[in-house]
Amino acid sequence: MEDEENFGLVLKNYLELSDYFVDWAPDGDVGYAKFKSNKYDLGILDVMMPLRDGFTLAKDIRKLDSNLPLIFLTARGEKQDHIKGYQAGGDDYLKKPFDTEVLLLKIEAILGRKGFRMPKKEPVSMGVFDYFPSKRELVHNDKTIKLSPKESALLELFHHHINKVTPRSEALQKIWGTEDYFTTRSMDVYVTKLRKKLSLDSELTIENVHGRGYILHVP
Repeated sequence: MEDEENFGLVLKNYLELSDYFVDWAPDGDVGYAKFKSNKYDLGILDVMMPLRDGFTLAKDIRKLDSNLPLIFLTARGEKQDHIKGYQAGGDDYLKKPFDTEVLLLKIEAILGRKGFRMPKKEPVSMGVFDYFPSKRELVHNDKTIKLSPKESALLELFHHHINKVTPRSEALQKIWGTEDYFTTRSMDVYVTKLRKKLSLDSELTIENVHGRGYILHVP
């Protein structure tokens, strides 16, 4: 549950690209209704949600499930907020802006302590590269290329459609959360950056299919 719609949807899509099943709610009341009617393994709560803030929602969730792991997100960094979060039953706390890789590691650690284990899919073989999604790294021999969160999300999505068209609209909705002129231009910039980082392998290419999307060609 998140207080900023665009950020919340982008985070949802990023977690889905990391193989998690995610429900998103625009406010605390909708979030509480979802918790009442569904079973979850972990909750991510924004402190400043409308209608029912994160701390209040956490206390209400604790009445339904005393063991559900909870992670708080907040733009505020006051010590009192951290204390209040843990008193409300939180397992961890992240201050915005944060690195999504750190969030993924925290989720994995918390679920691991609860007995859950995500399947290990790394590295992914991609041409001459070994690709490590969790670290956002392309590795070839002793050379490591670091990807930005959006570059990594694009590469994962393209690889999901390997050697087939990834619809432009799907990439925009899943990674940017919206589809307009500015996000389209932004995606084009990130694709160009990704092409440059993949250029070490001349057979690993990203083709622009006019009016449709992109194809990641992997030999």
